[in-house]
Amino acid sequence: MSTLDRGMSALTTPAGRLAALSRAELTLLGRNKSVLVTALVIPLILPFTVQTTLKESALEGTGVQIGEVILTAAVGFALLFAVYNAVTTVFVVRREELVFKRLRTGELRDLEILTGAALPSVLIGLAQCVVVTVGAALLLDLGAPAAVWWSVLGVLLGLGLCVTLAAATAGLSRTPESAQVMVLPLMFVSMIGSGMAVPLEVFPDRLASVLELLPLSPVMTLVRGGWTGELPASEALTALVVAVAWIVLSVFAVRRWFRWEPRR
Repeated sequence: MSTLDRGMSALTTPAGRLAALSRAELTLLGRNKSVLVTALVIPLILPFTVQTTLKESALEGTGVQIGEVILTAAVGFALLFAVYNAVTTVFVVRREELVFKRLRTGELRDLEILTGAALPSVLIGLAQCVVVTVGAALLLDLGAPAAVWWSVLGVLLGLGLCVTLAAATAGLSRTPESAQVMVLPLMFVSMIGSGMAVPLEVFPDRLASVLELLPLSPVMTLVRGGWTGELPASEALTALVVAVAWIVLSVFAVRRWFRWEPRR
């Protein structure tokens, strides 16, 4: 019997089952050194590589400061590595080890199983967002956010979006090894085209309008706009609509393609 199975033995309330499953998942996550290092270390290192690769001259005329780009990148990398990548791996591993199949024979509902499995990574990702944001703000002397509610909303939407995208990606992955390949397209596209490492203001207007529709683009828009305070209500509303639309599409993909048993 696995750690997850033992943790669920005597709990009957949804909150108790979810807490037990999350504790057991956190224990297992701590034993997976590769996933843990990816979630904890990489988001702390990558944002500051932006400063060396993105020249100040590239931002001339855009009204964007390099510090704002680094801060936005820090949040984006935390969401991608600590949440999206980690949750995808967790879902695939638990499915292939038949943990999900066993848990479904008990009192747990499907949503509880997925939430409990994802919750430790989500909490790590949230903590990462806070740490890298505060660190970037202090080191780069950016000051306090002008409209913090937009940044908070952006992070929360990003967490939910990365979990649903991870579940959809897990449904298309046959093995834990293939999952590490399946996450790469979204991660690369997001890092380059979602305003994460390269602000959308650098791109031509038509291309930028297309890139604004990428999954994590609205999250980055809200995070940076909340910090600078230069986010018109119309742009904020557009970002919210795009983010919610991607969450809805991801949920549809999960309901359509997610598997609870090993893919054969």
